[in-house]
Amino acid sequence: MSTERRVGTVSRGIRCPIFRQGDDLAAQVVESVLAAANSDGFEVRDRDIISITESVVARCQGNYASVDDIAADVKAKLGGGTIGVVWPILSRNRFSICLRGMAKGAKKVVVMLSYPTDEVGNSLLTLDQVAESGVNPYSDVLDEKRYRELFGVNRHQFTGVDYVEFYGDIIREMGAEPQIIFSNKLEAILDYTNDVINCDIHTRFRTRRKLKELGANVYGMDEILNAPVNGSGYNEKYGLLGTNKATEDTVKLFPRDCQLLVNKIQTMMKEKTGKHVEVMVYGDGAFKDPVGKIWELADPVVSPAYTAGLEGTPNELKLKYLADNDYSKLSGEELRKAISEAILNKPEESLIGNMVSEGTTPRRLTDLIGSLCDLTSGSGDKGTPVVYIQGYFDNYTTGL
Repeated sequence: MSTERRVGTVSRGIRCPIFRQGDDLAAQVVESVLAAANSDGFEVRDRDIISITESVVARCQGNYASVDDIAADVKAKLGGGTIGVVWPILSRNRFSICLRGMAKGAKKVVVMLSYPTDEVGNSLLTLDQVAESGVNPYSDVLDEKRYRELFGVNRHQFTGVDYVEFYGDIIREMGAEPQIIFSNKLEAILDYTNDVINCDIHTRFRTRRKLKELGANVYGMDEILNAPVNGSGYNEKYGLLGTNKATEDTVKLFPRDCQLLVNKIQTMMKEKTGKHVEVMVYGDGAFKDPVGKIWELADPVVSPAYTAGLEGTPNELKLKYLADNDYSKLSGEELRKAISEAILNKPEESLIGNMVSEGTTPRRLTDLIGSLCDLTSGSGDKGTPVVYIQGYFDNYTTGL
């Protein structure tokens, strides 16, 4: 009977308890993984991967903040007058509670929305709407009146929300005056106020640098609640970036001190199984919805912490390239042996730029694995905030 391993990468969602603030997360993750291995009949192997969603890490840490906490920090840093809120994403879960806090810490809020989409692909308008209007999105600044004249009411494809109305209502509810403008020129905000919060995620460093060069008093969302306010949660590196709505008056922030957690879980698994597993914390994966055109990556990073074995990028050969080119005249066992030898003899240094790796994905391992985990765990009621991956580092020769 053949002993060849016939299965490659396997990603399993691990059912866990409902985690609460103060729980020993490392111990519960290890216990849940070992219980799943026992019930599902798989063995822990070296270089398996345990991934924990950032949400439960933050929950166990109690890393929460209130609208009042956000308001206090915004007022202290921007003066409490008129503030500009530049390029926020269109999201009830990700941004609406942050906006409540910003508005409560100001008298007037000028929200500058990018168009036709936000940074992560949520559509405010369609490309056809913009093209047919004659508006130049690279130069034209629209106020809300002109926006309505040109485009009327536009509701988000999935949520059904008119975010222009929704964000204006939030600001009014918090006692501030709203003004909504539409521009892809960051300097446009300075015609309205010099006190600015730049809310973009992955372009935040450039935006902040450019606004500072123009003389603005600017803070990024990563600089709001980057230290505790009245005993609140905080994130020293990411501030409000990566937050999710917890209640109508609180947000759950991106977790802190994740490196300590992943190292502890790795050590505990070694003690209990004798195996060296890799461990990471993951947030949003980086993949695009083909219908809504939305990128999932609303977190500042896919993985805020991971063990050393997950550093780097894949170094893989493209099997179909080898089969169609170098070994096109071979077949059957002869072809299998030739490709196996090529894999075993591939150089350890990066193959990027080499034709035999063309078409493989030169993304960081943690970004690839985090996307796999995000798709495996989902964001609904699966109850699997831990993902266990086996065979990720296998190749065609493993187990032969």
